Amino acid sequence: MPSYKYQVRSADGRIQSGIVEAPTQDAAGEALLERDYQILALEQYKGVEAAAQSLTMLLNRITSKEMVAAVRMLSVMVSASVPLTDAVRNISHQSKNPNFKVILADIANEIEGGARLSEALERYPKVFSQFFINMIRSGETTGQLSEVLNYLADQQEKDYDMMSKLKGALSYPAIIVLGMGIAGFVMMVYVVPKLTAVLTEANVPLPLSTRILIGTSGFMAEFWWLIIIGSVAFAVSFFYWIKTEYGRWVWDGFKLKIPIVGQLLREMYVTRFCQAMSTLMKGGVTMVQALEIAASVMGNAVWKRMIIETIQEVNDGNSLVTAMQREKNVPTMAIQMLAVGEETGRLEEVLHRVGEFYSRSVANMTANMMTLIEPIIMIILGLAVGTMVSAIMIPMYNLSSAV
Repeated sequence: MPSYKYQVRSADGRIQSGIVEAPTQDAAGEALLERDYQILALEQYKGVEAAAQSLTMLLNRITSKEMVAAVRMLSVMVSASVPLTDAVRNISHQSKNPNFKVILADIANEIEGGARLSEALERYPKVFSQFFINMIRSGETTGQLSEVLNYLADQQEKDYDMMSKLKGALSYPAIIVLGMGIAGFVMMVYVVPKLTAVLTEANVPLPLSTRILIGTSGFMAEFWWLIIIGSVAFAVSFFYWIKTEYGRWVWDGFKLKIPIVGQLLREMYVTRFCQAMSTLMKGGVTMVQALEIAASVMGNAVWKRMIIETIQEVNDGNSLVTAMQREKNVPTMAIQMLAVGEETGRLEEVLHRVGEFYSRSVANMTANMMTLIEPIIMIILGLAVGTMVSAIMIPMYNLSSAV
């Protein structure tokens, strides 16, 4: 969506500048007029200016840790009866992220101009999720904004801890595998050809493993540039492919089928779904609305499609778990528990309990995975190195014995 740079005069006469996203310039102007602004200048970001803005926002991306800290500080200050405008502005002053500082300052200005917090947050859909905005709106409607902020702060801290542990468990093997791949590539291109030159010149029968090693090494040494270009082209093509709707669905489905990791991801998505639904329904959001919001925050195309099918089933008068029963990626126990909760009219409580159960399960699986990964990688590394060394050293030993 295009971005438009504006300069306006607010109702109290102050001059303000900022960025607004809208499909057209007219739509951007209407959005500003709805806030009782007098438009002084409005133009689209173009060329180098737009690229510079995108680069700046990328470098100053708002992290989950910053968001968790901001929500926690906001909940504490609102609980202490600090005016909402002052609370948001204080957090803006304390933020070290220039992008986040500007966003929070603009939100404070919007609230000061008479907008509700949820309305101000809606201006930044890439920063604040629909789940977050709807929970704030429910707190404003019921007069329990302080309680909702406390709940969101606790929930976001739990999500942050879970995702940090998951990333820690998966990033370690990824780094090791990448390092092994680079080291193996260098060995095959520069080291192995020199070691196997003697065996090739001796013109003696070689084991199959040695012939495969020599052939692979020769190809990589001669066409290393083609391998690098092909790898980069594949990575770029894959990146754009998973950005498509079909590509994202296939890739997310594949991740759920990976041994061990797939089970961890399946339980993580169950946790995210149950916690989101429980929180939204506790805030007074209807089941269909809660499902629509949950679909947007799942982060997995397979789950998103299943939730959309669930919405259709619920609208048709069927059970919440009708679509889930057709999906193999949802644990059977979770389906049975949700069905019981729906039948007994205690769905909100059951959602909370199922979310807590699988949250603990994910934490335990992540801890066990981090413990098991290191010895598994060492075994794989040892087998790879041993195979390569044996393919070179055994023929050399046989050659020296024959001489």
